[in-house]
Amino acid sequence: MADTQTIETEPEKQPKSVRVVLLALMITMMLAMLDNMIVGTAMPTIVGELGGLEHLSWVVTAYTLATAAATPIWGKLGDMYGRKGAFMTSIVIFLIGSALSGMAQNMGQLIGFRAVQGLGAGGLMVGVMAIIGDLIPPRERGKYQGMMAGVMALAMIGGPLVGGTITDNWGWRWSFYINLPLGVIALSAISAVLHLPKKRAKAGIDYLGVVLLTVGITSIVLVTTWGGTEYAWTSARIMELIGIGVASLIGFVFWQTRAAEPIVPLHIFRSRNFTLMSVIGFITGFVMFGATLFLPLYQQSVQGASATNSGLLLLPMLGAMLVTSMVAGRITTNTGKYKVFPVVGSVLMVIGLYLLSTMDTGTSRFTSGVFMAVVGLGMGCLMQITMLVAQNSVEMKDMGVASSSTTLFRTLGSSFGVAIMGALFNHRVQDVMAERAGALGSKITEQSAQLDAASLAKLPAVAREAYQHAVSAGTHSAFLLGSVVAVAALIAAVFVKEVPLKGAGPQKADEEPTTVTPPVVEAV
Repeated sequence: MADTQTIETEPEKQPKSVRVVLLALMITMMLAMLDNMIVGTAMPTIVGELGGLEHLSWVVTAYTLATAAATPIWGKLGDMYGRKGAFMTSIVIFLIGSALSGMAQNMGQLIGFRAVQGLGAGGLMVGVMAIIGDLIPPRERGKYQGMMAGVMALAMIGGPLVGGTITDNWGWRWSFYINLPLGVIALSAISAVLHLPKKRAKAGIDYLGVVLLTVGITSIVLVTTWGGTEYAWTSARIMELIGIGVASLIGFVFWQTRAAEPIVPLHIFRSRNFTLMSVIGFITGFVMFGATLFLPLYQQSVQGASATNSGLLLLPMLGAMLVTSMVAGRITTNTGKYKVFPVVGSVLMVIGLYLLSTMDTGTSRFTSGVFMAVVGLGMGCLMQITMLVAQNSVEMKDMGVASSSTTLFRTLGSSFGVAIMGALFNHRVQDVMAERAGALGSKITEQSAQLDAASLAKLPAVAREAYQHAVSAGTHSAFLLGSVVAVAALIAAVFVKEVPLKGAGPQKADEEPTTVTPPVVEAV
């Protein structure tokens, strides 16, 4: 009878009790997503003051590598030693890295401090997702999907605008310092209000697993970052990295079957739904970051849009994603049904990407906006549902690992998407420029297939027209590849099994709601 009363009173208490915690989590999520977009806008100014143009790519690469390598480790530390402590530690490291980056005196220091910042960033998104998984039963989690999608859309739209404004008015160092007040607010709220059960694992940290996984992930990210740009895909350096990466990951999988407290317990992949969500998350990352890279480029180069408001160019896609995510979350909460969303989302993503591949030099902004909205509708069905189903597929003790693994697959997907779609885009642009503008076209794009607005304006009319056709051809190839890859997400979605969501109100089906509910009520 007592258990029944706990379940019945939870819906009333939960929204009031976790509101402050959720606000702090959303601020932290904003920090994780906004950073690279703000810094990207400030990079020309940073290079102008610090020099070191030849090392420019490492400012982003160091951060990305550290984030990817640290992500699964933070998830496991939260499972072993307590979610709150691990999360707050990651925020502190991120803020230290931000402060040091703002004080950097040369490019070498900036790259090193960005790596420190990335180590902390690896725990931000994982911590947010895992704590939400601890506090809110899966059935109720759908209500908050719109909030998370809104933060994502706000970061992607506002990042370049905020970055440009800060750099122009306060200086590039404030691109990093701006994280400090937001981080302190989040830390204060979490410290004062969030109360989760403390844990202490008997087994130690799996250091060999950490090393093998870090080397494997680092090698993969470097291959996707350097391949086709710093080094040819068939070069000895890329082949070495591929060999090291494959060997490390095989060794990691072998060791995880023997480690006392594995970083990524392989038993979580026995769940069909968890494995399928990892695949869908990888493909969503592949497609999403490829789309956000090439769409502004197409609209600026071909449609003549202003680069200043580049974030606003993605508004049709991000707006559709936000609305769909809110609707999907509400329906999931009310019905407990979710399989329809991965299936419908994958179909819309395939169709939307194919439509984007049909754009040419005569496509209007309205038409391209409609095509982007279709892709956004698909992503809105997939972005948060993948995490929800993945968390619902594991036990509470593996919540952190499940969150970090899903986040890692999406991160790796984005790395592969940017690299592979980028290589295809560059190759196609260079071919078309050579066809339409001859030796001049080849010379224009020999350094980079992506020209900024200033460089484009200086081109002769014939070369400018050739470049517009080349960019159209490049985006056609990139989005067509994305559409083909998205078919794999549809196939995976078809095989998802609709398992009842835990904490689904007064269901008699299983006892888990009663084991999940007490921490939710007592959490704050």
